Amino acid sequence: MPRPDAPNQLAITFLYYRDLPTAMRFYEDVMGLPLAIDQGWCKIYRICEGAHIGLVDESRGMNKWAEVKPVQVCIRVPDVDAWYAYAMEIDLPALSKLFVNDALGIRAFVFNDPEGYQLEIQSATRPGA
Repeated sequence: MPRPDAPNQLAITFLYYRDLPTAMRFYEDVMGLPLAIDQGWCKIYRICEGAHIGLVDESRGMNKWAEVKPVQVCIRVPDVDAWYAYAMEIDLPALSKLFVNDALGIRAFVFNDPEGYQLEIQSATRPGA
């Protein structure tokens, strides 16, 4: 049987939380992401066209919360400097310095969400990066 070739409709990365309401407030109020799909114990937020992040109550989801978070959510923005100024003003946890990675062609910084997932905010420094 051949692989289906219809285009994908949506991408969702699911993260698991002990305190879903606190995670929701962070992604709504701090990150400004709109709630796209409300499944009760799973809240799916739109990052940009086609890309979403799902916040899951770990007591109900397919996976459980873990202290070690080998996941990074990266969001490309048009103005990393504006986001960095905002991040410094609200004193986000584990906020890094703004850095440049010439090999990747990005300027970026990282910080942690309320339960330790790392987020990277970046802008391209050259076309095609």
